[in-house]
Amino acid sequence: MKHLHLKQALSLLLVFFPLLGFAHNVTSADQALLQTGSLWAYIQVGATHMLTGYDHLLFLAGVIFYLNSFKDILKFITVFTIGHCITLVGATYAGITANEHLVDALIALSVLYKGFENLGGFERLKVKSPNLLLMVGLFGLIHGFGLSTRLQSFDVGTEQFLSKILCFNLGVEVGQVLALIPIVFIITMARRHQQFPAFYKAVNWYLVLAGIGLFTYQLYGYFSE
Repeated sequence: MKHLHLKQALSLLLVFFPLLGFAHNVTSADQALLQTGSLWAYIQVGATHMLTGYDHLLFLAGVIFYLNSFKDILKFITVFTIGHCITLVGATYAGITANEHLVDALIALSVLYKGFENLGGFERLKVKSPNLLLMVGLFGLIHGFGLSTRLQSFDVGTEQFLSKILCFNLGVEVGQVLALIPIVFIITMARRHQQFPAFYKAVNWYLVLAGIGLFTYQLYGYFSE
C-alpha cells in the first residue's frame, strides 16, 4: 500500500507540471480581463500565471527537494520571493525588458541546475557547489524578470500603473503559496517511505531533462522569430 501511494505521488508530480505548461502564456482572455481596469483582475492574472508557470514551479520543487525542514523551506522560499519581487516590480516600472524566449531559456537552465545539484552533480565533478541560498536569490531575480516580461506584454495603460504592477505581484505571491502547498505535501509524504531515494532520483532526473527540453524549446523559439 505504501508503495502504491508513493507511486501515485510520483505520477501526480510528473504528470501535473507538463500539463500546466500549455497554459503558461499570455492569452487574449487575460488581456480581456485586464481591460476592465480592475486591480483585482491583475491579482487574478498574476495568481493564474504563477499557478500555470511550470518552469517556476519545477524550480521551486527542486529547491524543496534539497531541504529537510520547514524552517529551511521558509527561508529559501522567502529569498526566492524577495528576488523575483525586486525584478518583477522594478523592471516593469522602469520599462526594462528583454526577449521572452531568452529570459525563459535562463529560467529553464535554473530548473536544469537544481536537478543537477540535487543529484550530486557538483560532487561527481569534484567541484564545490555554489552557495545555495545565494543561487536561489539569483535565480529569483531571473524568474522575476521573466514575470516582468510577461506583464509588459500586456497593454496595462498608464493609469494606476504602479498599483497594477503591485497587484500583479501580489497575485503571483498568492499563486505561489497555493502551488507550494501540494508540492510540499507530496514531498513531505514521500520522505516517509522507504522508496523515497528512488522517488528523489526520478524526479530530479526529470528536472534535468525538463530543463534541457525547455531550454532547447526556448532557443528554437528565439531563432525562429
